[in-house]
Amino acid sequence: MSAAAELGARLFTDTTLSSTGAMSCASCHDANNHHAAPDTRSVPAGANPGHEAGRQAPSLQYLRFNTRFAFAADGTPTGGFTWDGRAATLADQASGPLLNPNEMANTSIEDVVAKLKRSVNAAEFQKVFGSDILDRPADAFARLLFALQQYQLEDPDFAPFSSKYDLWLAGKAQLTASELKGMALFNDPSKGNCAACHVSAGVGGNPPLFTDNTFDALGVPRNPEIQANADANYYDLGLCGPTRADLAAQTNLCGAFRVPTLRNVARTAPYFHNGAIKTLADAVRFYVRRDTNPEEWYPTDSNGVVQKFNDLPAAYRANVNTTEAPYNRKPGDAPALSESEIADVVAFLNTLTDGYTP
Repeated sequence: MSAAAELGARLFTDTTLSSTGAMSCASCHDANNHHAAPDTRSVPAGANPGHEAGRQAPSLQYLRFNTRFAFAADGTPTGGFTWDGRAATLADQASGPLLNPNEMANTSIEDVVAKLKRSVNAAEFQKVFGSDILDRPADAFARLLFALQQYQLEDPDFAPFSSKYDLWLAGKAQLTASELKGMALFNDPSKGNCAACHVSAGVGGNPPLFTDNTFDALGVPRNPEIQANADANYYDLGLCGPTRADLAAQTNLCGAFRVPTLRNVARTAPYFHNGAIKTLADAVRFYVRRDTNPEEWYPTDSNGVVQKFNDLPAAYRANVNTTEAPYNRKPGDAPALSESEIADVVAFLNTLTDGYTP
């Protein structure tokens, strides 16, 4: 790796850079858990007591293949980093937690750089970027983000392609009957139809990334474990706010969040942007039973009416994807997958975990 990337690896675990001196990037993106959260909290705790991040901490692996946010020719929102795609690069993404009052809780760029001056990595930072770099806060902050970006771009651990599935593609491992059946159901457009968004075909000479980097509104249940949700009037609307502001007027995008990679998904619970679904089997079950059995996922009102898509204001619930399989069903219909088929899909998803040894 380059000197900047090597430095970035050290800064990634540097707790000096948080308000309390106890939190680093690695606190929410643990290398021992595929650079995802090290625990099963719905959303990570912040540096300061009583604070928490607003969204679940996803894995940082395979993001090097992503692109900046844009609208495709057909109007489909694509690319960008973070759950709402607002960060244009990995460097931009790294700046968010550093300055978020509910995460690492620094008050300004100058505050971050003042902490960097006290860090055990300060001398190395000056060696890589110049002896006077820490006297120029804006430049120093930009170099800090660059180093964190280069670490993620250059370290092979962020894109190892070392799962059982990868070895199977290379003819070096065999999938079980259940895993093969799960893969077929995953790809079948009339069954799981997972590959419609979690693309299972390789792109650009790379093995499949299991994401098309688009956005979708799935109507995930509201998660009462998130502090902000104690306010009944608060909603996380993804692409149209409140964290992202530039698309607020495009209300047709409200409720849409980035489609994450499914690589290492078996190790990165809980699921979806708000961590509302706790197990992988339930995540698959939610996809296929959300519309046939909504009472399993959503609360009922005082009249016993199921409050479907309850984490969106009523005005935006029509944005939720109800046309593609397996969502194109109604109560009383059979789910797209049976319980045994759900188990097969989960078995296949487990083959996407990196670090497999035959």
